[in-house]
Amino acid sequence: MKIDLKDLLTVTFTLFAIIDIIGSIPILISLKTKMGGMNELKATLISGALMVLFLFIGEGFLNILGLDVRSFAVGGSIVIFILGLEMVLGVEFFKSDKDIKAATVVPIAFPLIAGSGTLTTIMSLKANFGETTLLMAILINLVIVYAVLKSLGAIARLLGPAGLIAVRKFFGVILLAIAVKIFATNANGLIR
Repeated sequence: MKIDLKDLLTVTFTLFAIIDIIGSIPILISLKTKMGGMNELKATLISGALMVLFLFIGEGFLNILGLDVRSFAVGGSIVIFILGLEMVLGVEFFKSDKDIKAATVVPIAFPLIAGSGTLTTIMSLKANFGETTLLMAILINLVIVYAVLKSLGAIARLLGPAGLIAVRKFFGVILLAIAVKIFATNANGLIR
């Protein structure tokens, strides 16, 4: 099966923006310090398994609920839009569990890496792109996630506090634009 490079770049960049591994560096450094270390490979593999599982069984799960992919894509675009606003405005709409005592690899894999925004985005993108393109984009992002997890300290020093904020805001604006595009593409057939 031939993969369109433009589609692959679009999907990869979209997932990269949603996963926001660069924007999560301050949280990840804090968790790693408080946990006394981190199993980077395990966190990456659990994240990947969640994403691939949702890619393949997400549609069946939606059918059980009586929903279609286009409806989910519209709902997902709203979540993506809110995540983008959160990143740009610096306001926390989605509250995360702050209980460090309960922290294991799972809070890093879910919700930080493969959270509701990522899983929703995968389903939203599935309405517009093929599974092979999505699988390749997930794999590329998992390689990036693993590399970032392995080099948290060096990246934080390189970007500095101002750099981390700038990167987060930049990806927030990209997410807003992506959300509008997904909404516009899928809303036509739903509104009668």
